[in-house]
Amino acid sequence: MEDLGCQTGCSHDQAQGDATKLEEDKITDVGMLDKEETKPLEEAVEVQEDVVKTGDGPVCMEEEDNAAAPSETKAKMCDGSAEASDAGMYRYIKDDLFTSEIFKVEIQNLPKYIGFNDVKKFLAKYGLNPHKIKLMQKQTFAFVTFKSEEERDKAMKVIHGVMWKNRLLTVRLAKPKADPIMKKRKQDDDDKEQSHSKRKTLPENTQEEPLSKQIADVVTPLWQLPYEEQLKMKEQECENVLQRLTKEIGSNNKALLPWLFVQKQKYNKVCCPLEEIRPSPVQTEYRNKCEFLIGAGADNEDKTVGFRLGKYKGGTCAVVEPFDTIHIPSVTKKLVKAFQDYIRASPYVVYSPESYEGHWKQLTVRSSRKGHVMAIVYFHPQKLSKETLGALKTSLATFFTDGPGKDSGITSLYFVEEGQRKSPSLEDLPVEHVTGDHYIYEELLGLTFRISPHAFFQVNTLAAEVLYLAIADWAQLDHNSTVLDVCCGTGTIGISLAKVIYS
Repeated sequence: MEDLGCQTGCSHDQAQGDATKLEEDKITDVGMLDKEETKPLEEAVEVQEDVVKTGDGPVCMEEEDNAAAPSETKAKMCDGSAEASDAGMYRYIKDDLFTSEIFKVEIQNLPKYIGFNDVKKFLAKYGLNPHKIKLMQKQTFAFVTFKSEEERDKAMKVIHGVMWKNRLLTVRLAKPKADPIMKKRKQDDDDKEQSHSKRKTLPENTQEEPLSKQIADVVTPLWQLPYEEQLKMKEQECENVLQRLTKEIGSNNKALLPWLFVQKQKYNKVCCPLEEIRPSPVQTEYRNKCEFLIGAGADNEDKTVGFRLGKYKGGTCAVVEPFDTIHIPSVTKKLVKAFQDYIRASPYVVYSPESYEGHWKQLTVRSSRKGHVMAIVYFHPQKLSKETLGALKTSLATFFTDGPGKDSGITSLYFVEEGQRKSPSLEDLPVEHVTGDHYIYEELLGLTFRISPHAFFQVNTLAAEVLYLAIADWAQLDHNSTVLDVCCGTGTIGISLAKVIYS
């Protein structure tokens, strides 16, 4: 087992939400970023109910945020002011934007003790391809979203009334999730109406932590722990996973009980041994791909490039510069500073996920040990003309080749016009080369790989080498071996193993 995350336990790119899994290798030009929807909204937990007519007017049935069972939903009066407030919380749902929230259903009366994969396989059995699945803990219902109205309606037709493990399933439409920002602001407004005496205040002489520490705690939560302690924590997490896996095998596969009994006796009550973690050779400045949001700064600075201080679903859009974080290379920070200087001097404002107005959205920086640095700028064109966009790209190119940004270290610059998406993927967005080289190159185990803007490549190159050497060791390959590198992406694993086979 290798540790590739160092300070965080895993890679962390807030521009794409909470990215907590290792990126797969992929060098093909069609490899796309893993963004999900128009906004990083929390999965739905609110149920659409029919408006019930009463003598006092319509009553809207709405589920509480703690995802109580549908039978426990509370009725709320829908007066004019409430309707206006709710309209704000659901304004992200527009006809010309894609969000699977508008194609959501609730499946009720599910069997107990099923997991995500069980639901996914069950739906696939009926030819259904869900966009998202949200299971409610210890509840017998789930929320499922689809990519189109047609797919949603098909699901309602084929699943409603089906028997699954002696449970008769029912399906109904589900209400979209409220915009987290608008919801939090409504809550804040409600709080302001309360008495000052009931509010929580900081103790006297207590100062708020500096933003540099706050953002470090968000993107690298283990940064203050010695690396050895981090590894112990991660090892304990892996042991917990093994314990849960052992329990699930015993509960769901009775045929394996004899084997499981023997394994538990051999390996201290778990199904298999846990290898020691092989540490990463580098714990700082290891990240070769970083994705930065562009937004209003937490320090009230406009046009800030960095990380969000919290998640959008937590009700914040404030961005903090990354210059004091320890996992980002200095060459990347240098480029971020130069780009931030450029956009602050430009006439274009940052894109707002609340109002859908503005332009600057995201900056992705890729670097390599060969000294190559690629920047990918994401910009919402709104209604700007092609001539205006062309002038902007020329200005960017001039800034980084002959202007103040020429010493930033950039070797490749791309520009992406990212408007409001009408599909769940970025595959239709063209990536336009602006200046410099078309690719960057990286060495891994003596091999050189060409990396394009959206190629998938391990974010910690030195740790990836440790991982691949472990794979070669465990695979016990020789010249008679055949390696199938399934879902290979760039092919780094298969190509590195080929050296062993053909040596």
